[in-house]
Amino acid sequence: MISSSGIPPVVPAGRMAGRDQPVLGLPCGLELRPWRVSDADVLVAASRDPGVRQWNRLVVETPEDARRRIERMRERWDAEVSAIWAIARPGGKALGLIGCGDIDLGGGSAEIVYWILPSVRGGGVVAEATRRVSEWALSDLGLHRLRLCHSVANPASCRVAEKAGYALEGTMRSALLHADGWHDQHLHARVQGDI
Repeated sequence: MISSSGIPPVVPAGRMAGRDQPVLGLPCGLELRPWRVSDADVLVAASRDPGVRQWNRLVVETPEDARRRIERMRERWDAEVSAIWAIARPGGKALGLIGCGDIDLGGGSAEIVYWILPSVRGGGVVAEATRRVSEWALSDLGLHRLRLCHSVANPASCRVAEKAGYALEGTMRSALLHADGWHDQHLHARVQGDI
């Protein structure tokens, strides 16, 4: 279908809907898999972790809230607007979250989002997961541009972006409201043909 501008969509609709979300392997022995209802307690725990709460807008008060959020992840996959995976050991519970939010198939873009629990921070897992999801989004799905945004006060996310091949494009002033006020954000991006 061609848009009213006469430009065909970068990725045709239907590329995700009606298909199972794939499980993606990571070189560190972990995998990226769809969230399961049995992971609800992990979402609640992450919502309570000061490190996750500081940089993310994750508020999940109860296991029921978490189950609804997991169901919305599936619905949003089918609606082709996001692709969210659990970072997990094969057969184990989730250790973190990684994915593409704000997917625009027609425009060929999405935003990388992530968080990780304290037990696995600092080992390069998020950078590996970001590289793998980026490969999927650019090569398998066919998007053209991915962006990764984070508070300038979060140097760990800057390192993730750099290790995952995302170029720093600039600073967006007062771009996101956190619990402690407005934060400037770094904008990193990766496009088809990078790396």
